[in-house]
Amino acid sequence: MLDKNTSKFTLWVLAWPIFIELFLQFLLGAVDTLMVSRISDDAVAVVGFSNQLFQAMTTLFMTVASGAGILIAQKIGSSKSGDARTIAIMALSVTTLIGIVCSVILFAVPEQIAAVLQLPENLLPLAGTYISIVGGGMVLIAMMATMSTVIRNTGNTRAPMYVAIGMNIIHVIMNYGFIFGAFGFPQWGLTGVAISTVVSRLLAVLLLLYIFLRSFEYRVKWREFRVFDRPLFGEVLKIGWPLGVNMSCWVFSQLIIYTFIATLGAAELAARTYMNTLESFCFLLGSSIAMAAQIQIAHLFGAGRTKEAYRSAYRALGFGTIYVVVNGFILFVFGKQLLGMFTNDQTIIAIGASLLGMNLILQPGKMLNMALGNSLNAVGDTRFTMYISLGSMWLVATVLSYVLGVHMGWGLIGIYSCMIADEYLRGALSYFRWRNQKYLRKAEQQAEPMNHHTTPIEPIPAQV
Repeated sequence: MLDKNTSKFTLWVLAWPIFIELFLQFLLGAVDTLMVSRISDDAVAVVGFSNQLFQAMTTLFMTVASGAGILIAQKIGSSKSGDARTIAIMALSVTTLIGIVCSVILFAVPEQIAAVLQLPENLLPLAGTYISIVGGGMVLIAMMATMSTVIRNTGNTRAPMYVAIGMNIIHVIMNYGFIFGAFGFPQWGLTGVAISTVVSRLLAVLLLLYIFLRSFEYRVKWREFRVFDRPLFGEVLKIGWPLGVNMSCWVFSQLIIYTFIATLGAAELAARTYMNTLESFCFLLGSSIAMAAQIQIAHLFGAGRTKEAYRSAYRALGFGTIYVVVNGFILFVFGKQLLGMFTNDQTIIAIGASLLGMNLILQPGKMLNMALGNSLNAVGDTRFTMYISLGSMWLVATVLSYVLGVHMGWGLIGIYSCMIADEYLRGALSYFRWRNQKYLRKAEQQAEPMNHHTTPIEPIPAQV
């Protein structure tokens, strides 16, 4: 019989609230895209471009938040809840400060940033408005991301889900009001969408803060935010900085790829934004399983249950691959009709439809990469995932994208081909690294002086 604490860390118990939360986040993005498309395709291109910029900025604080999340799950697994609590407090303090700096920069010089990133000149005024408002609230994104990560890694994946539900409802209602002038709202178009985004995030932060303060055995006091434990924060950074580099590689490579697409034209940029929305839906369940596996494996690793941690990665990979293949096939069959919901521009629909078959190939590679990459991160092997990201994302996904997509004129087809190659290459390297069990064996060797009955891990077939 599993005790209450252990039962919180089973794969399904962790995964289903994460899935619902991610689904609602996707819904938020999809509704944004669908409603903004009623303004113009240019507005959609601006939102898609801006979101890539915001993701690039989030890597600055997610370095701390992600490292803290993994370490919190490990500390709880090893019955060091006091350390987990201290780590959570420090993570929120540091990321909030980073978020404030990001907010000031994006609010002060939005058009200049967009121009440097090669956004077409006719889109700069729209981008300036949207980036200054939503980017000015970057501190809210920092606080939301950190508190959600901390709360999830304590085993409570339901609370962020409930907050996401409330945030989505408020955002959709306000979006509708601002875009169409309903419910007594002024008809402010893209400016209204930006305001709606910031207000819904502010309310979400207040709810998450209430939950965060009560997520550990003893309620977090305000005065504790002045506490800074250097050795513990050093542990966070040891895990977190390679994760930050890893995330930076992905986000900045995607941002650069967006600049490549921007040079192809506004239609290609809008098509990529629409396809990104559909692809996100396709991968939602796979992503939630991979995230749940990371929490579960970190907890098992902290508890010294290395054999179970090893098996969990393959179980997550097997289930996730089935789901993403099914979803990819559904999108392949109905994708053109779904694109028609967002735009009437037949050029944009044709460009997006040409990528549906490639997406079906892409999804299993993403699942392989994310499931096993997250598993390596969960046991602290973050430098390896960083090294393969530095090599593959920049050389294959970015440089080769320019060569094939822009220089050789293959367009989005060439760029997608490079994205697929990148996912499978990193996935394959992560697979062989996980099979090697380096960190799991090291943990067992360290535990042997305390437990002479520990036996080495036997190789286990990578099947579910």
